[in-house]
Amino acid sequence: MSEDRTITDHADDMGPMMRESRKIVDDLLQPKAWIFWTDFLVCLVVTYSCILFLFQLEEAAYPKGLPDEWWQIVPAFIFDIGNRPWVLLVYLVAGFGLHRLANFIHEVAHLNARNSLKKFRIAWNLLFGIPSMMPSYFFEFHMGHHNNTIYGTHVDGEYLPIGRGPIKNVVFFLMQVFVQPTFVLFRFLVIAPISFLTPKLREWSLSTLSSFVFNFSYRRKITGKEPRRWWAFMDVACSIRAWLIPGLVVVGIVSGGAFGSPFCRIFTILTLAAMPLSLHYFRSLTAHFWTNPGERMSFRDQLYDSADIVGNRFTELIYPVGLRYHALHHMFPSLPYHNLGIAHRRLMAQLPADSPYRDLVYPSIYSVLKILFRNARTIPKQTETQSSPAEAA
Repeated sequence: MSEDRTITDHADDMGPMMRESRKIVDDLLQPKAWIFWTDFLVCLVVTYSCILFLFQLEEAAYPKGLPDEWWQIVPAFIFDIGNRPWVLLVYLVAGFGLHRLANFIHEVAHLNARNSLKKFRIAWNLLFGIPSMMPSYFFEFHMGHHNNTIYGTHVDGEYLPIGRGPIKNVVFFLMQVFVQPTFVLFRFLVIAPISFLTPKLREWSLSTLSSFVFNFSYRRKITGKEPRRWWAFMDVACSIRAWLIPGLVVVGIVSGGAFGSPFCRIFTILTLAAMPLSLHYFRSLTAHFWTNPGERMSFRDQLYDSADIVGNRFTELIYPVGLRYHALHHMFPSLPYHNLGIAHRRLMAQLPADSPYRDLVYPSIYSVLKILFRNARTIPKQTETQSSPAEAA
């Protein structure tokens, strides 16, 4: 099945715009392998180099295994920033690099849906997905988010009606930053090894605990057509990776500090994960307005619930791999990330002045947040006002 909806799918007033837009971007739909490989590998080398530097700082400062002093659980680079402020820059480069590398999982999901660039998809998993314990199959459910019958409903794993307020729901959404590391470690330290004990346990783990979701009530449908051996390999590899984190500390204890890792490595890894996770949730918060209460939405409403953020040269750091053009991505899910900016500029130049596409474009992150929080404040009041007469009657 093609990722992109056919023009006849747009029964509402977006049909003419979609037909015209498709003609404008039609030559941009094919991914360029050399861009994917170059972008990914350069980012990987730079990011891993920064991380290794931070690891070397702690190995030079702290003993392997258990710490001699309580303060040696604090990542060594934090103390080093006072003497060498540029160490903070190394951490920031590593954090933004991890954010970019992690968001390639979005492209991998779309490449998988169209069975494209298979070698790249495998390489991403082997070189980054497994080392970071985020196998790509945990995000393959994402294609449902682009399904007209699923987007914004209660069965959309990537949607919560947080834009309807109250504002505390937005705060709870952002607090998932603290939940995800716990979920990942529990999933691969505990669930992955025991999931192979019985078929029922394996099915439960795949349907319930094998998706990176915002909506925790989401349950993945296992059809029987999945590449189960590939999934099992990734699970086993991620489990080994997870156990290596505490395992290398134990090696340091047993070997008397000759081998292994310092105890603070655990906290250094968590500190490194904190930045890309925080960026991911902030980026996701501003991708949509999250105002649908759960009913099926028209395609027009789906687009108006999404945002393209023009921003500035720094916006790419927060919205890597084309994710600032999220409304455009929902128009044409097959557009590869490296062509989204080109497509956006073409559409702005060639579509009529009254084209609905222009309504989806916002000048800054602030402009999106302003609307999001305004909705979160006003919608509960409107709902209360509308329900009051009925209650009085």
